[in-house]
Amino acid sequence: MNSAKLVVRNITRRRGRFIFTLAGIAIGIASFVTFLSLGGSLKNEIKREATALGANLVVIPKSACVYEQVSILTGEQLAATITMEEVAKIRAINGLAAVPCLTEKTAINNRPVPVMGVLPADMQRFKGWEIGAGSYFGSPDEPGAVIGAVTARQFGLQPGSTVTVRGERLPVKGVLKESGGKDDLTIFLPLAVAQKLFKSGNLVSFVAVKVDDLAKVDGYITKIKETVSLGVVSDQQMLKSVLSIVGTVNVTLQLIAAVSVLAAAFGIINTMLTATYERKREIGILQALGARNSTIFTLFLMESAGYGVLGGIAGVVGGLMFSAFAAPYIGQNAFTAFVKGSDVAGIFDVKVMAGSILFSAIVAILAGVYPAWRAARLSPVEAISYE
Repeated sequence: MNSAKLVVRNITRRRGRFIFTLAGIAIGIASFVTFLSLGGSLKNEIKREATALGANLVVIPKSACVYEQVSILTGEQLAATITMEEVAKIRAINGLAAVPCLTEKTAINNRPVPVMGVLPADMQRFKGWEIGAGSYFGSPDEPGAVIGAVTARQFGLQPGSTVTVRGERLPVKGVLKESGGKDDLTIFLPLAVAQKLFKSGNLVSFVAVKVDDLAKVDGYITKIKETVSLGVVSDQQMLKSVLSIVGTVNVTLQLIAAVSVLAAAFGIINTMLTATYERKREIGILQALGARNSTIFTLFLMESAGYGVLGGIAGVVGGLMFSAFAAPYIGQNAFTAFVKGSDVAGIFDVKVMAGSILFSAIVAILAGVYPAWRAARLSPVEAISYE
Protein backbone atom coordinates (compact mmCIF):
# COMPACT_ATOMS: atom_id res chain seq x y z
CA MET A 1 0.00 0.00 0.00
CA ASN A 2 1.51 3.37 -1.04
CA SER A 3 1.63 6.46 1.17
CA ALA A 4 -1.37 8.19 -0.44
CA LYS A 5 -3.68 5.20 0.05
CA LEU A 6 -2.44 4.78 3.61
CA VAL A 7 -3.16 8.45 4.39
CA VAL A 8 -6.68 8.26 2.92
CA ARG A 9 -7.43 5.07 4.86
CA ASN A 10 -6.18 6.54 8.12
CA ILE A 11 -8.10 9.84 8.00
CA THR A 12 -11.37 8.12 7.01
CA ARG A 13 -11.21 5.11 9.35
CA ARG A 14 -13.15 7.03 12.02
CA ARG A 15 -16.00 8.48 9.97
CA GLY A 16 -17.53 10.58 12.72
CA ARG A 17 -14.22 12.11 13.77
CA PHE A 18 -13.29 12.75 10.13
CA ILE A 19 -16.58 14.55 9.39
CA PHE A 20 -16.55 16.77 12.46
CA THR A 21 -12.87 17.70 12.11
CA LEU A 22 -13.43 18.50 8.44
CA ALA A 23 -16.57 20.51 9.26
CA GLY A 24 -14.62 22.62 11.77
CA ILE A 25 -12.05 23.84 9.27
CA ALA A 26 -14.64 24.05 6.45
CA ILE A 27 -16.83 26.43 8.49
CA GLY A 28 -13.83 28.59 9.36
CA ILE A 29 -12.66 28.80 5.74
CA ALA A 30 -16.25 29.41 4.55
CA SER A 31 -16.49 32.43 6.87
CA PHE A 32 -13.13 33.69 5.68
CA VAL A 33 -14.07 33.28 1.99
CA THR A 34 -17.47 34.92 2.49
CA PHE A 35 -16.00 38.08 4.01
CA LEU A 36 -13.15 38.15 1.51
CA SER A 37 -15.44 37.70 -1.51
CA LEU A 38 -18.08 40.19 -0.41
CA GLY A 39 -15.36 42.64 0.61
CA GLY A 40 -13.72 42.45 -2.81
CA SER A 41 -17.07 42.83 -4.54
CA LEU A 42 -17.88 45.80 -2.30
CA LYS A 43 -14.65 47.63 -3.18
CA ASN A 44 -15.13 47.05 -6.92
CA GLU A 45 -18.68 48.35 -6.72
CA ILE A 46 -17.62 51.47 -4.78
CA LYS A 47 -15.09 52.31 -7.51
CA ARG A 48 -17.67 51.71 -10.22
CA GLU A 49 -20.26 53.93 -8.51
CA ALA A 50 -17.70 56.70 -8.00
CA THR A 51 -17.00 56.62 -11.73
CA ALA A 52 -20.71 56.45 -12.61
CA LEU A 53 -21.42 59.53 -10.48
CA GLY A 54 -19.75 61.55 -13.23
CA ALA A 55 -18.74 64.35 -10.87
CA ASN A 56 -15.28 65.75 -10.14
CA LEU A 57 -16.57 67.50 -7.01
CA VAL A 58 -19.54 67.00 -4.72
CA VAL A 59 -20.97 69.83 -2.62
CA ILE A 60 -22.42 68.55 0.64
CA PRO A 61 -23.56 70.02 3.97
CA LYS A 62 -20.60 71.43 5.92
CA SER A 63 -21.07 68.98 8.80
CA ALA A 64 -21.46 65.91 6.55
CA CYS A 65 -19.46 62.83 7.51
CA VAL A 66 -18.31 59.79 5.54
CA TYR A 67 -21.75 58.19 5.96
CA GLU A 68 -23.28 60.97 3.82
CA GLN A 69 -20.59 60.43 1.21
CA VAL A 70 -21.43 56.73 1.10
CA SER A 71 -25.13 57.59 0.75
CA ILE A 72 -24.35 59.75 -2.28
CA LEU A 73 -22.61 56.84 -4.02
CA THR A 74 -25.32 54.32 -3.14
CA GLY A 75 -28.34 56.54 -3.80
CA GLU A 76 -29.56 56.16 -0.23
CA GLN A 77 -31.88 58.76 1.25
CA LEU A 78 -30.02 61.89 2.33
CA ALA A 79 -31.32 64.86 4.27
CA ALA A 80 -32.09 67.94 2.13
CA THR A 81 -30.30 70.96 3.62
CA ILE A 82 -28.82 72.87 0.65
CA THR A 83 -30.96 75.73 -0.66
CA MET A 84 -31.57 76.48 -4.31
CA GLU A 85 -30.11 79.96 -3.68
CA GLU A 86 -26.83 78.28 -2.72
CA VAL A 87 -27.09 76.09 -5.81
CA ALA A 88 -27.55 79.20 -7.98
CA LYS A 89 -24.39 80.78 -6.51
CA ILE A 90 -22.38 77.61 -7.28
CA ARG A 91 -23.75 77.42 -10.83
CA ALA A 92 -22.72 81.07 -11.38
CA ILE A 93 -19.01 80.19 -10.96
CA ASN A 94 -17.26 80.10 -14.34
CA GLY A 95 -15.61 76.89 -15.52
CA LEU A 96 -17.92 74.33 -13.94
CA ALA A 97 -21.26 72.61 -14.45
CA ALA A 98 -23.33 71.96 -11.32
CA VAL A 99 -26.51 69.90 -10.97
CA PRO A 100 -28.57 69.71 -7.74
CA CYS A 101 -29.95 66.36 -6.58
CA LEU A 102 -32.66 65.47 -4.07
CA THR A 103 -32.40 61.85 -2.87
CA GLU A 104 -35.41 60.18 -1.29
CA LYS A 105 -37.04 56.73 -1.03
CA THR A 106 -40.32 55.19 -2.11
CA ALA A 107 -41.64 51.62 -2.22
CA ILE A 108 -42.95 49.40 -4.99
CA ASN A 109 -44.66 46.19 -3.89
CA ASN A 110 -43.33 46.86 -0.37
CA ARG A 111 -39.74 46.95 -1.62
CA PRO A 112 -37.68 50.15 -1.13
CA VAL A 113 -36.60 51.97 -4.29
CA PRO A 114 -34.36 55.09 -4.47
CA VAL A 115 -35.94 58.25 -5.86
CA MET A 116 -33.90 61.18 -7.15
CA GLY A 117 -35.16 64.63 -8.07
CA VAL A 118 -33.09 66.24 -10.85
CA LEU A 119 -33.14 69.11 -13.31
CA PRO A 120 -34.04 66.97 -16.37
CA ALA A 121 -32.11 68.68 -19.18
CA ASP A 122 -29.06 69.50 -17.03
CA MET A 123 -28.75 65.99 -15.62
CA GLN A 124 -29.09 64.34 -19.03
CA ARG A 125 -26.22 66.47 -20.36
CA PHE A 126 -24.20 65.92 -17.17
CA LYS A 127 -24.39 62.12 -17.27
CA GLY A 128 -24.92 61.53 -20.97
CA TRP A 129 -28.04 59.44 -20.38
CA GLU A 130 -29.59 57.56 -23.28
CA ILE A 131 -33.21 56.43 -23.38
CA GLY A 132 -33.71 52.71 -23.91
CA ALA A 133 -37.50 52.87 -24.26
CA GLY A 134 -40.13 55.62 -24.31
CA SER A 135 -39.17 59.28 -24.02
CA TYR A 136 -37.49 61.74 -21.68
CA PHE A 137 -39.04 64.62 -19.75
CA GLY A 138 -40.47 67.32 -21.99
CA SER A 139 -40.25 70.13 -19.42
CA PRO A 140 -38.50 70.88 -16.10
CA ASP A 141 -41.69 70.33 -14.06
CA GLU A 142 -43.51 67.64 -16.08
CA PRO A 143 -45.33 65.17 -13.77
CA GLY A 144 -43.86 61.80 -14.60
CA ALA A 145 -40.93 59.47 -13.98
CA VAL A 146 -37.97 58.11 -15.91
CA ILE A 147 -36.71 54.87 -14.38
CA GLY A 148 -33.55 52.79 -14.41
CA ALA A 149 -33.37 49.61 -16.48
CA VAL A 150 -33.02 47.23 -13.51
CA THR A 151 -35.99 48.75 -11.63
CA ALA A 152 -38.08 48.52 -14.81
CA ARG A 153 -37.16 44.87 -15.19
CA GLN A 154 -37.72 43.97 -11.54
CA PHE A 155 -41.20 45.46 -11.35
CA GLY A 156 -42.35 44.93 -14.92
CA LEU A 157 -42.56 48.67 -15.67
CA GLN A 158 -42.49 50.18 -19.13
CA PRO A 159 -43.44 53.47 -20.79
CA GLY A 160 -47.13 54.00 -20.12
CA SER A 161 -47.08 52.22 -16.75
CA THR A 162 -47.59 54.17 -13.54
CA VAL A 163 -45.62 54.34 -10.29
CA THR A 164 -46.93 55.66 -7.00
CA VAL A 165 -44.66 58.06 -5.13
CA ARG A 166 -45.92 59.52 -1.84
CA GLY A 167 -49.48 58.65 -2.80
CA GLU A 168 -49.20 60.33 -6.23
CA ARG A 169 -49.61 58.17 -9.34
CA LEU A 170 -47.06 59.21 -11.94
CA PRO A 171 -46.79 57.98 -15.53
CA VAL A 172 -43.56 56.29 -16.60
CA LYS A 173 -42.21 58.44 -19.43
CA GLY A 174 -39.25 56.29 -20.32
CA VAL A 175 -36.62 53.74 -19.29
CA LEU A 176 -32.90 54.58 -19.29
CA LYS A 177 -30.39 52.36 -21.04
CA GLU A 178 -28.59 50.11 -18.56
CA SER A 179 -25.36 51.67 -17.28
CA GLY A 180 -24.23 49.18 -14.62
CA GLY A 181 -24.44 51.76 -11.82
CA LYS A 182 -26.97 52.84 -9.21
CA ASP A 183 -28.88 54.80 -11.87
CA ASP A 184 -30.25 51.45 -13.05
CA LEU A 185 -31.98 51.04 -9.67
CA THR A 186 -33.38 54.57 -9.36
CA ILE A 187 -36.62 56.39 -10.18
CA PHE A 188 -35.91 59.90 -11.50
CA LEU A 189 -38.36 62.77 -11.13
CA PRO A 190 -38.12 66.43 -12.16
CA LEU A 191 -36.68 68.32 -9.19
CA ALA A 192 -39.76 70.55 -8.81
CA VAL A 193 -42.04 67.50 -8.72
CA ALA A 194 -39.85 65.67 -6.19
CA GLN A 195 -39.60 68.73 -3.91
CA LYS A 196 -43.37 69.08 -3.94
CA LEU A 197 -44.09 65.38 -3.26
CA PHE A 198 -41.52 65.07 -0.45
CA LYS A 199 -42.30 68.54 0.96
CA SER A 200 -38.67 69.63 0.91
CA GLY A 201 -39.39 73.21 -0.13
CA ASN A 202 -36.48 74.60 -2.17
CA LEU A 203 -33.91 72.29 -0.59
CA VAL A 204 -31.72 69.61 -2.21
CA SER A 205 -29.45 66.88 -0.79
CA PHE A 206 -26.18 67.54 -2.66
CA VAL A 207 -24.76 69.19 -5.75
CA ALA A 208 -22.68 67.26 -8.30
CA VAL A 209 -20.03 69.39 -10.01
CA LYS A 210 -18.01 68.78 -13.16
CA VAL A 211 -15.08 71.13 -13.83
CA ASP A 212 -13.62 72.18 -17.18
CA ASP A 213 -9.98 71.87 -16.06
CA LEU A 214 -9.04 68.99 -13.73
CA ALA A 215 -5.71 70.63 -12.99
CA LYS A 216 -7.58 73.42 -11.19
CA VAL A 217 -9.74 71.23 -8.95
CA ASP A 218 -8.22 72.60 -5.74
CA GLY A 219 -8.87 76.14 -6.93
CA TYR A 220 -12.53 75.33 -7.64
CA ILE A 221 -12.90 73.78 -4.17
CA THR A 222 -11.60 77.00 -2.60
CA LYS A 223 -13.82 79.17 -4.78
CA ILE A 224 -16.97 77.17 -3.94
CA LYS A 225 -16.19 77.32 -0.21
CA GLU A 226 -15.70 81.09 -0.47
CA THR A 227 -18.99 81.45 -2.33
CA VAL A 228 -21.20 79.28 -0.08
CA SER A 229 -20.79 77.97 3.46
CA LEU A 230 -20.87 74.30 2.44
CA GLY A 231 -18.52 71.33 2.36
CA VAL A 232 -16.80 70.29 -0.86
CA VAL A 233 -15.14 66.95 -1.52
CA SER A 234 -13.44 65.71 -4.70
CA ASP A 235 -14.40 62.37 -6.22
CA GLN A 236 -10.95 60.98 -5.34
CA GLN A 237 -11.18 62.19 -1.72
CA MET A 238 -14.64 60.67 -1.39
CA LEU A 239 -13.49 57.38 -2.90
CA LYS A 240 -10.48 57.24 -0.58
CA SER A 241 -12.57 57.99 2.53
CA VAL A 242 -15.23 55.39 1.74
CA LEU A 243 -12.69 52.70 0.80
CA SER A 244 -10.77 53.40 4.01
CA ILE A 245 -13.84 52.83 6.19
CA VAL A 246 -15.00 49.79 4.25
CA GLY A 247 -11.47 48.34 4.23
CA THR A 248 -11.17 48.64 8.02
CA VAL A 249 -14.51 46.89 8.55
CA ASN A 250 -13.58 44.17 6.05
CA VAL A 251 -10.21 43.47 7.71
CA THR A 252 -11.92 43.23 11.11
CA LEU A 253 -14.40 40.68 9.77
CA GLN A 254 -11.60 38.66 8.16
CA LEU A 255 -9.70 38.58 11.45
CA ILE A 256 -12.83 37.25 13.16
CA ALA A 257 -13.06 34.54 10.50
CA ALA A 258 -9.35 33.77 10.93
CA VAL A 259 -9.99 33.10 14.63
CA SER A 260 -12.52 30.42 13.68
CA VAL A 261 -9.90 28.86 11.37
CA LEU A 262 -7.45 28.89 14.28
CA ALA A 263 -10.03 27.15 16.47
CA ALA A 264 -10.40 24.50 13.75
CA ALA A 265 -6.61 24.06 13.80
CA PHE A 266 -6.79 23.03 17.45
CA GLY A 267 -9.43 20.49 16.43
CA ILE A 268 -6.94 19.03 13.95
CA ILE A 269 -4.25 18.88 16.65
CA ASN A 270 -6.63 17.03 18.96
CA THR A 271 -7.65 14.60 16.20
CA MET A 272 -4.06 13.85 15.20
CA LEU A 273 -2.89 13.41 18.81
CA THR A 274 -5.73 10.96 19.38
CA ALA A 275 -4.74 9.13 16.18
CA THR A 276 -1.14 8.96 17.40
CA TYR A 277 -2.27 7.35 20.66
CA GLU A 278 -4.64 4.89 18.97
CA ARG A 279 -2.14 3.80 16.31
CA LYS A 280 0.94 3.15 18.43
CA ARG A 281 0.99 -0.50 17.46
CA GLU A 282 0.63 0.37 13.77
CA ILE A 283 3.53 2.80 14.10
CA GLY A 284 5.63 0.06 15.73
CA ILE A 285 4.87 -2.35 12.88
CA LEU A 286 5.90 0.27 10.31
CA GLN A 287 9.14 0.84 12.22
CA ALA A 288 9.77 -2.93 12.39
CA LEU A 289 9.30 -3.08 8.61
CA GLY A 290 12.04 -0.51 8.18
CA ALA A 291 10.13 2.78 8.12
CA ARG A 292 12.32 5.63 9.35
CA ASN A 293 11.21 8.33 11.78
CA SER A 294 11.08 10.83 8.93
CA THR A 295 8.66 8.54 7.07
CA ILE A 296 6.33 8.32 10.09
CA PHE A 297 6.55 12.10 10.49
CA THR A 298 5.70 12.67 6.81
CA LEU A 299 2.73 10.27 6.90
CA PHE A 300 1.12 12.07 9.83
CA LEU A 301 1.86 15.46 8.30
CA MET A 302 0.21 14.33 5.04
CA GLU A 303 -2.88 13.27 7.01
CA SER A 304 -3.06 16.70 8.60
CA ALA A 305 -2.58 18.38 5.21
CA GLY A 306 -5.38 16.21 3.84
CA TYR A 307 -7.76 17.67 6.41
CA GLY A 308 -6.62 21.15 5.40
CA VAL A 309 -7.03 20.65 1.65
CA LEU A 310 -10.40 18.87 1.87
CA GLY A 311 -11.69 21.33 4.49
CA GLY A 312 -10.41 24.23 2.41
CA ILE A 313 -12.19 23.00 -0.73
CA ALA A 314 -15.43 22.43 1.19
CA GLY A 315 -15.08 25.83 2.86
CA VAL A 316 -14.44 27.64 -0.43
CA VAL A 317 -17.48 26.03 -2.06
CA GLY A 318 -19.65 26.80 0.95
CA GLY A 319 -18.35 30.37 1.28
CA LEU A 320 -18.86 31.20 -2.40
CA MET A 321 -22.34 29.69 -2.41
CA PHE A 322 -23.31 31.76 0.63
CA SER A 323 -21.75 34.91 -0.90
CA ALA A 324 -23.68 34.43 -4.15
CA PHE A 325 -26.89 33.79 -2.22
CA ALA A 326 -26.45 36.66 0.25
CA ALA A 327 -25.18 39.41 -2.08
CA PRO A 328 -28.56 40.31 -3.67
CA TYR A 329 -30.17 40.63 -0.23
CA ILE A 330 -27.52 42.81 1.40
CA GLY A 331 -28.61 46.43 1.32
CA GLN A 332 -30.11 47.39 4.62
CA ASN A 333 -27.66 50.26 5.16
CA ALA A 334 -25.45 52.52 3.08
CA PHE A 335 -22.24 50.59 3.67
CA THR A 336 -23.61 47.30 2.33
CA ALA A 337 -25.94 48.67 -0.34
CA PHE A 338 -23.12 48.48 -2.91
CA VAL A 339 -23.11 44.67 -2.81
CA LYS A 340 -26.83 44.55 -3.49
CA GLY A 341 -26.38 45.86 -6.99
CA SER A 342 -23.05 44.26 -7.73
CA ASP A 343 -22.31 41.56 -10.24
CA VAL A 344 -22.45 38.21 -8.47
CA ALA A 345 -20.01 36.77 -11.01
CA GLY A 346 -17.38 39.12 -9.55
CA ILE A 347 -17.56 37.19 -6.28
CA PHE A 348 -16.00 34.08 -7.86
CA ASP A 349 -12.37 35.19 -7.78
CA VAL A 350 -9.87 32.44 -8.66
CA LYS A 351 -7.18 34.09 -6.51
CA VAL A 352 -9.50 34.11 -3.50
CA MET A 353 -10.37 30.45 -3.99
CA ALA A 354 -6.79 29.26 -4.50
CA GLY A 355 -5.47 31.46 -1.69
CA SER A 356 -8.09 30.20 0.77
CA ILE A 357 -7.36 26.54 0.03
CA LEU A 358 -3.62 27.22 0.38
CA PHE A 359 -4.23 29.06 3.67
CA SER A 360 -6.30 26.13 4.95
CA ALA A 361 -3.59 23.62 3.98
CA ILE A 362 -0.83 25.67 5.65
CA VAL A 363 -2.83 26.04 8.88
CA ALA A 364 -3.53 22.30 8.91
CA ILE A 365 0.11 21.38 8.25
CA LEU A 366 1.28 23.65 11.07
CA ALA A 367 -1.36 22.09 13.34
CA GLY A 368 -0.08 18.62 12.46
CA VAL A 369 3.61 19.26 13.17
CA TYR A 370 3.46 18.47 16.90
CA PRO A 371 1.32 15.27 16.59
CA ALA A 372 3.58 14.08 13.73
CA TRP A 373 6.68 14.73 15.85
CA ARG A 374 5.11 12.81 18.75
CA ALA A 375 4.39 9.87 16.47
CA ALA A 376 7.88 9.88 14.94
CA ARG A 377 9.72 9.90 18.28
CA LEU A 378 8.03 6.73 19.61
CA SER A 379 10.58 3.94 20.17
CA PRO A 380 9.88 0.72 18.18
CA VAL A 381 9.68 -1.36 21.38
CA GLU A 382 7.20 1.02 23.05
CA ALA A 383 5.08 1.26 19.92
CA ILE A 384 4.90 -2.41 18.91
CA SER A 385 4.24 -3.61 22.49
CA TYR A 386 1.27 -1.25 22.91
CA GLU A 387 -2.07 -3.01 23.47
